[in-house]
Amino acid sequence: MTFENYMLPCLNKSLFGFDCMGCGFQRALLAVFQGQFIKALWLYPAIFPLLLLATTVVLSKFYKFKFHQKTINLLSLISIGTIITNYLIKLTLS
Repeated sequence: MTFENYMLPCLNKSLFGFDCMGCGFQRALLAVFQGQFIKALWLYPAIFPLLLLATTVVLSKFYKFKFHQKTINLLSLISIGTIITNYLIKLTLS
């Protein structure tokens, strides 16, 4: 069974013909689960900051560690910056 058959299509790409800021996330997440970390990085560079952010948010709900809010804020900024930079690079190269 292949999970790629169950991935959601990008509505933005099908309607307007160009990628959205989230295009590649599903394939990158699948690559991470399959242990293909370099492939995941090429598919969607923000996958690792986003996974770190999600893990930190979940852990901070159960364990309040020192500077948890500052860590979440920093990981959010890194994730947003990576997403925007990747999107602008995609737009200029295509």
